[in-house]
Amino acid sequence: MEADLSDFNIDAPRWDQCTFLGRVKHFFNITDPRTVLVPERELDWAKVMVEKSRMGIVPPGTQVEQLLYAKKLYDSAFHPDTGEKMNVIGRMSFQVPGGMIITGFMLQFYRTMPAVIFWQWVNQSFNALVNYTNRNAASPTSVRQMALSYITATTTAVATAVGMNMLTKRAPPLVGRWVPFAAVAAANCVNIPMMRQQELIQGICVKDTNHNEIGHSRRAAAIGITQVVISRITMAAPGMILLPVIMERLEKLHFMKKVKVLHAPLQVTLSGCFKLPVSYLEPELQDTIKAKYGELVPYVYFNKGL
Repeated sequence: MEADLSDFNIDAPRWDQCTFLGRVKHFFNITDPRTVLVPERELDWAKVMVEKSRMGIVPPGTQVEQLLYAKKLYDSAFHPDTGEKMNVIGRMSFQVPGGMIITGFMLQFYRTMPAVIFWQWVNQSFNALVNYTNRNAASPTSVRQMALSYITATTTAVATAVGMNMLTKRAPPLVGRWVPFAAVAAANCVNIPMMRQQELIQGICVKDTNHNEIGHSRRAAAIGITQVVISRITMAAPGMILLPVIMERLEKLHFMKKVKVLHAPLQVTLSGCFKLPVSYLEPELQDTIKAKYGELVPYVYFNKGL
């Protein structure tokens, strides 16, 4: 006997999003690196299945597991605002393999100026593409703004790395290994706000629990972007702070001195929707919400980007 899936809510979270563990499972699910290898035709199938499920016209014989898998692929590859397929390198599911490779090489090749400049440029190019791909698409970003953000972030990262390299020449070797992290942190503080400055100027769309648009908030944009900056730096910290300590000790071993060609691969291997209380919004937007909904909308929801 086939299950009736006409009323199946494909957008309902599989795990409780009010708990930390539930949110962790949700984001592990949609950022699964294996989804990067899924063929285009399978991603297109996933989009069709999600859209049909939302309309309540699921094909006969469809199983719940198929719909859940389709939603996983859809969330991993399609933008939550526009529904458009995102480029592979900019998807969050590519962050683990892509980030590992770039971080590993930044930590390995930090001694010479050309290497520092090249790998900081590669990293910021990667970051700029990720930031643009995962932007809040309801606030359009011009080509000029993207170019300015990219140039400013790259310049900041390179200047920080080069400047700190010069300052730490006489410092212990371990201090020099931490220079890439300082450059990455400084660049994130510039790259993300500049890439998404239109959100800060125009505000981003906020919704109620039923996904009805309520208005636009600049405060929500500022909070969302700040959290993205902090989370990006926090995600980079474990590998870029602890890994140099590990490599500093490993490279002193007699065995490691003989196999320097393995240092870079080892570095790579070792690297391995938001809710906001209405009271946090602008006073005029609070008044609009209360006039229209009274006290029925205690929270608003928005896409803060990743």
